[in-house]
Amino acid sequence: MALLGAHVDSADPLAAAAARDAEVVQFFLGDPQGWKKPAEHPHAEALRDSDVAIYIHSPYVINVASTNNRIRIPSRKILHQHAEAAAAIGAKGLVVHGGHVTAKDDPQTGIENWRKLFERAEEAGGFPLPILIENTAGGDNAMARRFDRLAMLWDAVGQYEPGFVLDTCHAWAGGEELADIADRVKAITGRIDLVHANNSRDGFGSGADRHANFDAGTFDSELIAAVCRDAGCDVIIETPSDGHADDLAFLRKSLA
Repeated sequence: MALLGAHVDSADPLAAAAARDAEVVQFFLGDPQGWKKPAEHPHAEALRDSDVAIYIHSPYVINVASTNNRIRIPSRKILHQHAEAAAAIGAKGLVVHGGHVTAKDDPQTGIENWRKLFERAEEAGGFPLPILIENTAGGDNAMARRFDRLAMLWDAVGQYEPGFVLDTCHAWAGGEELADIADRVKAITGRIDLVHANNSRDGFGSGADRHANFDAGTFDSELIAAVCRDAGCDVIIETPSDGHADDLAFLRKSLA
């Protein structure tokens, strides 16, 4: 059964889950804009013992595709650190954005950098939990914005069996139609492990990553429900928190 929940503050994720009647939560283990190794979570034991499922979102600064050594090398390091910390609290997976290269770079170099990440991790015994690559909204040289590029990425890393996170806001803003999108993704990746169910404050193809509550976005939220239904996996909303109750109620009714 697909579990429904929300991205919540990391201070007390279980209390946040209870307040939303959520079956699953996602949160950060540290500063989403920082490079520090995550500390042990103060509720680690309770999180491990809880029936609430957990996903961890890695910091936004991570870009393992980058051709800049000062970004790519620390990105690899902190991704491993967050993977270990996420596994230590029983998380189902670690979400990481697909990243990008600059306009002057060959996108194939970014794809090769992703392959090297998994190749080297496998040589060292592998990651301790699934790494879930998420589609992104902006950037002409992004690795996981347009699905033709996503297919190139999966050709390079698919043998290492990473997971995939489909964000509905990112897809819409990135210029990918939401109708039948789950089937199009599965044709590339073979799987969808998690849906980030979000509406968008901006128009189709805008490239802007600005999430909206279901009743305040620029597209029909019935499309979100259809994506969740077709994906058949756990769902996390990442919408503004004051609308979480209404957004989750909409999904529960639509997916019942």
